[in-house]
Amino acid sequence: MRVVCAVVLAFEVIILGLAIPIAVNVEGIDTGLAAGVWGGLAAAALVLSALQRFTWAHYTAWVLQAVMLATSFLVSGMLLISVVFAALWVVGVLTGHRVDAARAAHAARSAAEGAEAAAATAKDGTGAAEHTAPESSTR
Repeated sequence: MRVVCAVVLAFEVIILGLAIPIAVNVEGIDTGLAAGVWGGLAAAALVLSALQRFTWAHYTAWVLQAVMLATSFLVSGMLLISVVFAALWVVGVLTGHRVDAARAAHAARSAAEGAEAAAATAKDGTGAAEHTAPESSTR
C-alpha cells in the first residue's frame, strides 16, 4: 500500500508544481501566494512520498488530499484533477491493502510449506544433499 501511495504523491508533486503558473497567468493570483500555496503543497507531497513507510506520514497525506481538494477551487481545472488524484489515492489505499494481505498470506503459506518440508526431511532421516543431482564435469 505504501508504495502505491508514494507514487500517487509523487505525481501530485508534478501536478501541484504545474498549478503555480496556471494560477498566476490564468487566474491572476499573486505569484508569491501561488508559490506559497501550491509550492508548499508540492513540497509537502514530496516529503510525504518519501516518508510513506511511517504511519503518521500516511495519515498526514490524507490531510494533504483534503487541502489539495480545498485549494483547487481557486484555480480553474484543478478541481477535476484534485478529484481524480483523491480517487487514485483511495484506490491506491484499497488496492494496497489487498496486495499487503496477499503478500502476508503468501509468506505464511511459504513458511508453512518450508516447515512441512523440514519436518518430512527430519522424519525420513534424509538430508537435502542426498536428493541433489550429481554435477557433471566438463573437462
